[in-house]
Amino acid sequence: MTVTRRAYSSLVIKAVDEEKRIIRGIATTPTPDRVGDIVEPLGVKFSNPLAFLWQHDAHQPIGTVKFDTPTAEGITFEAEIPTIDEPGTLKDRIDEAWQSIKIGLVRAVSIGFRAIEYAWIDDGGIRFIKSEVFELSAVTIPAQPEAIMTSIKNMDATGVAVIKQFDANAPAATGTIERPAKKPAPGASGKSHKPVNLRPKEATEMKTIAEQIAALEASRQAKSARMAEVMQKSIDEGRSTDEAEQEEFDTLSDELDAIDGDLKRLRSLEKAQANNAKPVIANQIKTASQATALRSGVALKANEPDKGIRFARYAKCLAIATKTHQPIVSVAEGLYGKTDADLIDIVKAAVSAMTTSNTSELIGNEGGFADFVEFLRPMTVLGRFGTGNIPSLTRIPFRVPLISEASESDANWVGEGKAKPLTRMTAGRTELSPLKIATIAVQTMELIRDSSPSSDVLIRNSLAKAIAKREDLTFIDPTVAPTAGVRPGSILNGVAATTNSTATGADGVREDVQAIIQNFVTANNPLQSGVWIMGATYALRLMMMLNPLGQREFPGISMQGGTFFELPVIVSNYLGDYVALVNAEDVWFADDGGVEIAMSTEASLEMDSAPAHNSDTPTPAELVSMFQTNSVAFRAERTINWARRRASAVAWMDNITWGDPAPVTP
Repeated sequence: MTVTRRAYSSLVIKAVDEEKRIIRGIATTPTPDRVGDIVEPLGVKFSNPLAFLWQHDAHQPIGTVKFDTPTAEGITFEAEIPTIDEPGTLKDRIDEAWQSIKIGLVRAVSIGFRAIEYAWIDDGGIRFIKSEVFELSAVTIPAQPEAIMTSIKNMDATGVAVIKQFDANAPAATGTIERPAKKPAPGASGKSHKPVNLRPKEATEMKTIAEQIAALEASRQAKSARMAEVMQKSIDEGRSTDEAEQEEFDTLSDELDAIDGDLKRLRSLEKAQANNAKPVIANQIKTASQATALRSGVALKANEPDKGIRFARYAKCLAIATKTHQPIVSVAEGLYGKTDADLIDIVKAAVSAMTTSNTSELIGNEGGFADFVEFLRPMTVLGRFGTGNIPSLTRIPFRVPLISEASESDANWVGEGKAKPLTRMTAGRTELSPLKIATIAVQTMELIRDSSPSSDVLIRNSLAKAIAKREDLTFIDPTVAPTAGVRPGSILNGVAATTNSTATGADGVREDVQAIIQNFVTANNPLQSGVWIMGATYALRLMMMLNPLGQREFPGISMQGGTFFELPVIVSNYLGDYVALVNAEDVWFADDGGVEIAMSTEASLEMDSAPAHNSDTPTPAELVSMFQTNSVAFRAERTINWARRRASAVAWMDNITWGDPAPVTP
């Protein structure tokens, strides 16, 4: 690894006499620097005396330096800059260095070191666990904002004031930061690269994953017990832990983290091997262990299909069975009998419950096809509530009377024998009726029959994407008003938008966010239940905003969501130039948890995303025959509904200009 240079601390100068120029300070501390890296002081190796250089230039030495014994808080040093009487380049350089340090133009030191052992930290920085320091340099700007000059002997108060006025939060501008190439394997959690010894020398060789997991769990239990003993000892003796106890505890903690990581990996490997296992046929049983596994009832099965695929397989089997006049069970067994036994069981159960006139199936939890809804939910704004750190909506059943608030009650303090205050609450009565969101996807019979398994994915994705798009737009688009018996309205519909700043940069974003949060909090919404909802375009624009140092202005947000001003974010591809802050607990949501599927090879369809046909007032339209075009139409319907408990449960802003290009002046 190449030599890395970092500016770490400011200087404390002590003028001893006219003959000596002595500088004292801190060479390094365990505090993260401005690029997120940490140099562990106790892991630093050096050999006194070291060279004291000017701005990390090996051709410009200005003195010598001695490091003190490293401590957990850092490494102090004492450097001496000699006095040169003979005129020349050396005298000029050293006098310039001393004068620059003395008046505060150069106020920091930086170590030049080589990493011996290092690890990556979770947030992207590097922890240099062991390193070798070759030199110390006087540099211009420190990387540690907490290090400021505290005392300078033989310098008047005016000089001290000049030095202290420098901005300690300025970025580190000196030194060459040469980071090691990030390796994908070790140190992903910022721990030591050295493996933990988990097996005694006399132990036998581990042969199975189960044995390895058992050994790791036993080792973890022993180390955890030892950590408790270390802490209990200091508690019993009425003192804090000493250095040796701290080191032992921290080492054990690191080893536990390593064990936990290995346990997670082994369990994932165990699961993968179980999913990939093939059924054992009688004539393939060759070993005693295979026979034991069979006798113990161990079931080996094929991989589970991805979410939503089983739903698409059922739809495809239904289409082929209808077109070819075969029993659907026979079609399913012919296509998936060897790869998806659960599908065969579900088809048989569905057939036994059907009548000969029934052409549609309820594909829900009862029918075993909730996997389609599980695939659909993460694609929608509604489906991401209640996942990760995002608060949940208030789930309620259909057709249950609900009391909504148009105005809130209030309370007050009262004295003994005094009348209690009364606030008249304005309330409304509502209920969530089951409403359906539906789509029809058309595919040719050739595609369905001849492109297995590709058509499974095509059917699933076509139906899911159509439902997800309409669901997101209806839920959050402020222009969507409710239609009785047809659809719910957007949770933003009827709520006045907060006025925006029309600014395009990061300062404008902060102004807009402050205004939205102010309206949200003023309406008595708890911030811990707040969730941002915005379009993918604006999430991308926020990601691309950089400060003058090239760092992201809003590092928490991503195209998948993340956080924005410490509140969770839901991102959708279908939203426009508006952003909303929603009180999740004040939004009612009803969902039957399933999807209904129907198909037809005989229907004639109006091929339009907004068809004019209805059963009350038929309208002439151009129709396409499924029979004539050898096509199959799949219809999917999902039953859901939602409503606000109160209008003030949301705060939003439209006409957002975040990240818009600056106007060009003619």
